[in-house]
This record gives sequence, C-alpha cells and structure tokens, in this order.
Amino acid sequence: VLKYKMAGLELLSDQGYRIDGRRSSELRKVCARMGVFTQADGSAYIEQGNTKALATVYGPHEMRKGRGKIQHDRAVVNCQFSMATFSTGERKSRPKGDRRSQEMSMHLRQTFEAVILTELYPRSQIDIYVQILQADGGNYCACVNAATLAVIDAGIPMKDYVCACTAGFIQDSPLLDISYVEESAGAPFLTVAMMPKSQQIVLLEMNSRLHADNLEKVLDLATQGCKDVFAVLDRHVRDHVSESHALMTAS
Repeated sequence: VLKYKMAGLELLSDQGYRIDGRRSSELRKVCARMGVFTQADGSAYIEQGNTKALATVYGPHEMRKGRGKIQHDRAVVNCQFSMATFSTGERKSRPKGDRRSQEMSMHLRQTFEAVILTELYPRSQIDIYVQILQADGGNYCACVNAATLAVIDAGIPMKDYVCACTAGFIQDSPLLDISYVEESAGAPFLTVAMMPKSQQIVLLEMNSRLHADNLEKVLDLATQGCKDVFAVLDRHVRDHVSESHALMTAS
C-alpha cells in the first residue's frame, strides 16, 4: 500500500482521520458573507477551512473598451483571478498576468459563461473579480463558490447555482475537499464545478493520472461535495435575503 507522508505526518490514520481531524467524506467548515462591498453591484467573502476568497461583481454594464469583443446577442463575461501577496507563506509578488492566474481566470470565465443567462443582456459586459486572501488548498473551488454568491448578490440571473469541490485519492481512499498539505503530497485529485439541481458538470480538471477503477469513486465523492457546498451556500443566500428584507421593512 502506497502511503503518503508529509513532514513525518500520515495523511490518513488507521482510524480513518485526516491531519485536520476530518473524516474522508467531510467538507472543511464553510463560512460566507454576502454584500461585503457597497461600491460593487455584488460581492461575497468565503472561508473554506483556511482558504479565504473575496469576489466582486460589476455589471451588467455597457462595454467601455475593447468594442471588438461586443456580442450582439449576449453579455460578455470577464473574469480576473489574483492572489494576494500575503496569501501563502512565500512572500512573492503574483502579477495578475502570470500563467497560473490567466489559467484560473479562463476557467472561471468558462464556468460562469455556462450558468449566467447572458442572453438577457446583449451588448453588455459582466465583470467578476476574485482574489485569494489566504491559500490552503481548493483555491479554484473557493473562487467559484464566492463568485456564485457575488453574482446572486448582484441580482444577475443564473440557470442554477454553480458549486465547486475537490476530491483526491490517498492511501486507497477517496478524500473530499483536499487541503494544501494533501494537495502537496502528490496524490491524484480532481476538481469539479457543478450545477447541483441539474447535476450538470461545467468544469472537470484532473491534476494527474488516476486509474479508471478509482475515478468513479473520486468523481462521485466530488459531486456529492458540490451538493453539500450548495446546501451551505443556499442557506447563506436565504439568510442574507431575510436580513436584507428585515432591514428594508424596519426602515
């Protein structure tokens, strides 16, 4: 049996517990807030374990530049991903234009083009900015989940929520919602973004090869994770709407 160890720590104990005390199919704790910036049309902050992300949405608005990109039948979705210089232990500058950031921005754009009802806003642009404030694994997932809340906060119609989660395969066990330590062990893991009601997968990415016999187990766990994330996000949206309604009626 191949065992993955980091700094002398076993990633999965004989009792089935991970380094952070979770069981194999447990999500990290998810905390979220909507409407954190009044200047933006929509905004949200999310914590998934120690990974923290901030999303802001502007639009739909008239396209101000790059008029060559105008779509006459739908809105253009523009996504920008960045990492705060203090988001990891390495204090190095991460320009928005580096290859990894461009890749993440492209994945976010593809994800939200699939769910936003862009045909309702022809000749317009919707801007989604996401920043990782603290990185501890599952960065893309935290960005998707924060951006979903920010798009809802902006009042932009979507086909469904889009929720993202990772799952890995360590010591012959599928593990849900991989942390940075687990990611760094070199075990295969995949990232899934899904519309939970229709169960339609909008993005699927694998970091390395995984035997076909294990793929289905890991994919099933990741999609279940997306549904678990949806339950948490939906609760936050309903609470936010209730609070906003209470404030409006009070005033």
